[in-house]
Amino acid sequence: MASRTKTLFRCRGCGHEEAKWLGRCPSCGSWNSFAEAEAPKAGATRGAPASGAPGAAAAVRPLPLRAVETKEDIRLDSGLAEMNRVLGGGIMRGASVLVGGEPGIGKSTLMLQAASSLASPGRVLYVAGEESPAQIRLRADRLGICGDRIEILAETELGAVMQAAETLKPVLLIADSLQTLYTRETDSHPGSVTQIRLCTQELTEWARSRGTALFLVAHVTKEGTIAGPKVVEHMVDTVLSFEQAGTEIRMLQAVKNRFGSVDEVGLFRMGEKGLEEVRNPASVFLVHRDGTPPAGTAVAPVIEGSRVLLVEIQSLVIPAKGGISRIFSDRIDVGRVARVAAVLEKHAGLRFSDLDLYVNVAGGLRVAEVGVELPLALALYSARMDLPLPDRTAVAGEVSLAGEIMKVPGLEKRVRAAREMGYTRLIGPGNGSAGPVECLVSVSTVARAVKTAFAP
Repeated sequence: MASRTKTLFRCRGCGHEEAKWLGRCPSCGSWNSFAEAEAPKAGATRGAPASGAPGAAAAVRPLPLRAVETKEDIRLDSGLAEMNRVLGGGIMRGASVLVGGEPGIGKSTLMLQAASSLASPGRVLYVAGEESPAQIRLRADRLGICGDRIEILAETELGAVMQAAETLKPVLLIADSLQTLYTRETDSHPGSVTQIRLCTQELTEWARSRGTALFLVAHVTKEGTIAGPKVVEHMVDTVLSFEQAGTEIRMLQAVKNRFGSVDEVGLFRMGEKGLEEVRNPASVFLVHRDGTPPAGTAVAPVIEGSRVLLVEIQSLVIPAKGGISRIFSDRIDVGRVARVAAVLEKHAGLRFSDLDLYVNVAGGLRVAEVGVELPLALALYSARMDLPLPDRTAVAGEVSLAGEIMKVPGLEKRVRAAREMGYTRLIGPGNGSAGPVECLVSVSTVARAVKTAFAP
C-alpha cells in the first residue's frame, strides 16, 4: 500500500502551522488565511546540505580565530557625514541595515542621496519595488543627482533580484522597500511575516558572503514600530530609525548597531534639493524668542552621542480632571517625570498629587539621558509657581531621590556649548575639578537649585 504524503496547513500571513484547517489563525488573528502545504520530511532542515553532499563537511568545519582575515577598508564612506556618524564611522562591508520611517518622511530620498554620494568605487544596485524607474529619475533630477553609477531594477521577485545582484556585484544594494519583495518558496502574499523573514534571510546571507553592504527600507505603523520587519530585527546588523522633528528637521538614529554606538543622532534638514546635513546642530531645537521666556520652560544642554544639543523643556501644570492626577509625556519617560515631581514634593514643598502634568521637548527630540532631570525639575517648579526662569539661563544635572544634584558626564562640554549660544549662566552640579568653570553656578540640592534659579 502506497504511503500518503503528510500535509499541514500554514497561515499565509504569519507562517503559523496547524495539523488541520482553521478559519482564524491563533497567532496573527487573520481569517481564512490557512492553505494546505506539504510537511517537511523527518530530519530535513531548510537550507542545510544533504548528508554526503559536496561541501557538507566543509560547512561545519570550524575556523581558528587567528586565521580569520580582516581588511583595512572594511567601512565605506557614505559621503554623508551625519549618516557615517550614526553608523559608527561608515557603512560596514557585508553588513545589513534596516531603515524604518513613516511614509513620506524621506527614506527614499536619503537612500538615493547615499547611493550617489558613496565615496567608493563600484556600482550601486537600487531595487525599486514601489516606484517606477521614471519616477526615480525625476527625483534624481530634482536633487541634482547624476546617477552614472546607480543601476535601477524595478523588480519584486527575490530570485530575479538576487540574479541581477550576482551579475552586477554591487558594493551597495538598496531594497526599497522590503514589504514589496516576495519569494516563490512560499505561497503567502508579499509583506507577510513569512515572506519578509525569508527574503531578509536570503538577502543578508548573500550580502555577507559577497561583502556587499545591504540597505532594507521598511515602513512604520501607526503605533510607531517598524511594520512587519519587527520580527527580522535580530537578523540584520543595524536598525536605523528615520523620524521627523519639527517641520523641516529629520533625525536618523540607530536602534541597534553591531558595529557602533546607538547614542549618536544624525540631523538633516529637508529642503528643495533634498536632505541637507545640519552642520551646527546645537541650536536646532531651541525656541528663539525675544525677552524673558514664559513660565514652565527651561533650556537644557543634553549630550546625544558625541555632541551637545540645546533643547527647551516645556511643562504645564493644571488641576486634575476628576480628582485623579495624570502625567502626559511622550518625549521624556513618564516614570522619570513622576520621580522628579515626587522629589519636588518632598524637598521643595510643592504639591502635585491633585494636578495634571504635561511635559514636552520642543522640536520633537526624545531625551533619555540623566542630565535632563534638573531642567525638568525647574520647569515643573516654574509652571507650578508661575515664575519664569531668568533669561539666558541653562540648566543641567541629575536629581537623586534624596534631593541631591548628581554629577553628569561632559559638564564642561555642556557649559561651553551653552556659552557659545549666548547663555551667561548654567545651573548644575560642581564639576569636581580644582578650578571653577566659567558661568557655571554649582548647586548641591534641589532646594538650593530652586532658590538660586528663582532668587529675586
